[in-house]
Amino acid sequence: MEPQGAVHLPDGRQSARAIEDRLREHSPGVRVPAGLLSRLYGLEERIVAAVGDLPSTLASHAVGRVLEQAALTPGEIGLLLFAAVSADVEEPANAHIVAVQSGLSCPVFDVTNACNSVLNALEVADAFIRAGRYRHILIACGETLSRLSRWTLPDSTALRTGLASLTGGDMGAALLVEASVDPGIVARTFMANSAGWPAATLFNPHHAPDGPRGLHIDSEQLLASFLGLDTRAAQWMKAQHADPNELALVGVHQPSVPFVRTFCDRLGIHPDSVIPTFHRTGNMGAATLPLQLSLATDQGRLRPGTQVALFGMASGASGGVMLIEW
Repeated sequence: MEPQGAVHLPDGRQSARAIEDRLREHSPGVRVPAGLLSRLYGLEERIVAAVGDLPSTLASHAVGRVLEQAALTPGEIGLLLFAAVSADVEEPANAHIVAVQSGLSCPVFDVTNACNSVLNALEVADAFIRAGRYRHILIACGETLSRLSRWTLPDSTALRTGLASLTGGDMGAALLVEASVDPGIVARTFMANSAGWPAATLFNPHHAPDGPRGLHIDSEQLLASFLGLDTRAAQWMKAQHADPNELALVGVHQPSVPFVRTFCDRLGIHPDSVIPTFHRTGNMGAATLPLQLSLATDQGRLRPGTQVALFGMASGASGGVMLIEW
């Protein structure tokens, strides 16, 4: 199978300074030093969608672009998967909304696993295509994570678990996976440390009404939940005889600049192998890896035969590594 993709980046931008100013306005009881988001997360600005744009809207823009660049009609798509942290609705599958907006009439369903949703959707698409079920599968992602921002943080405890919510960004992405004589996804592995799930939560107010409202992220607990997963990922890469520093591109989930730096240090990955995105976009959730693939294409780093490694990390905690020959 061969993957190719496209992204849709909204025009809106919100600087770290503007975020901090708004936080001070809504949370006068906490001290917000100037440059806090830059020092803790490396954030300069984030991308913010227009008020009327929903996750499906952003995803549909990206779907249209990937269909155009692949010279495919909607009728040639056999399956649509919607994979994102964000969602328009909880019922039905968000993929239905994207399908209608994109003119698709194929079967659809959602794949959700926090920030690893797209990587898991690639795994699902690869399995379907290898089984001969479909020839063309579209993965659509729409993230509006800026809308999870918690502006009212009454005390230092709330600040500790709410600050990371102010770093989410918005974008749409789409990946096309199609059957090929030479498989593009050559190897993959996935892992989990499910005991770490309380570190980052967004409870459903309808089904878990007693849970805390809004996005809560304990950054220290979240980082601790990944320990061991990164080691297993490094061991798997070694077993595949794959050296990240010999690859044209290493895609890494980017919830902050320090996280990427620490991850690369622990796995011995040279920083130049990774295209930095967080500082100018914010945390793009499940769209982070497609964004890096798109930027690598624009920079001429992805050509036929290029070898790529995608490292996914998601709250839960979940990890995944995928080796792709472009």
